[in-house]
Amino acid sequence: MKLWYSPASPFVRKVLVLAHETGLQDEIELVPVATTVVDPDSDLAKANPVGKIPTLVTDDGMSIFDSRVICEYLDSLHDGDRMFPAEGVERFNALTTQAMGDGVLDAAVGVRYETFLRPAEKQWDKWVSSQMRKVTQSLDVLESWRGANLQDIHIGSITVACALGYLEFRQPDMDWRKGRPLLTQMYETFSKRTSMQETRPE
Repeated sequence: MKLWYSPASPFVRKVLVLAHETGLQDEIELVPVATTVVDPDSDLAKANPVGKIPTLVTDDGMSIFDSRVICEYLDSLHDGDRMFPAEGVERFNALTTQAMGDGVLDAAVGVRYETFLRPAEKQWDKWVSSQMRKVTQSLDVLESWRGANLQDIHIGSITVACALGYLEFRQPDMDWRKGRPLLTQMYETFSKRTSMQETRPE
């Protein structure tokens, strides 16, 4: 399998963390690509018409994207504990936790594009504030979230850990830990895992 990736992408990291947790990391060949919303990669677009990473191309040539779909596909390829619970309340709690983590990432990545790629005179401060409000609201809910145990290893906790890591990487002045001791403890514990150590953003 080939994975189109950038080492700084939190959505790529999410896929790679799951691959490590399921023992599939050595089955994936990494294909580096430099792509942004304003400068898409033409070769990547052949595998993914949306032109976004991560994109996985299987050995038989099937393209799979985005991170949620790739992660669920990879979770179907191993015999260990499932990262996606099979059914019932446990499954939908994990998926909802994943959705909150992805929501944090969508907003934070959007802020990164707005403040790093857009010329300063064209940046929309109110939009940035609105996106960061989504981040803080989601983190506040996750601090008291009991739908899925964030100390367990599943697609929800993986996504939240990658989201917190991205905030630490790209928004160091935010201080997301303040007033969130449970998330802080969860992240500090999760960050010690080999899967997180091996996928730290550059």
